[in-house]
Amino acid sequence: MPWIRACAGGELEEGDAVVVPSQPPVAVFHSDGEFYATADTCTHGKFSLADGFVEEAVVECALHSAKFCLRTGKALTLPATEPLRTFPVRVEDGAVYVEIDDAMMKEPVS
Repeated sequence: MPWIRACAGGELEEGDAVVVPSQPPVAVFHSDGEFYATADTCTHGKFSLADGFVEEAVVECALHSAKFCLRTGKALTLPATEPLRTFPVRVEDGAVYVEIDDAMMKEPVS
């Protein structure tokens, strides 16, 4: 599975997120000094979680306020009941990388 560059580590302030160009989209979050990657789409309302509120490794969906653990993907509050998929993250040479499935790549890996 390929590792794709999400952003430079310094680009994401604490509590911010960036969407990785994959299909379906993956969001990378910066919270509590760590980087986390999950599916970007809320499992309840089909809304981008990168637009949500992030604090203490939890993201709150801006649409209906469902909360998810960024470490595990677990749905923490209603109306969401389904967990988010999570992805491995690594920081290398100041850049943040996410490991995704080959099938999720928008552009072929050369």
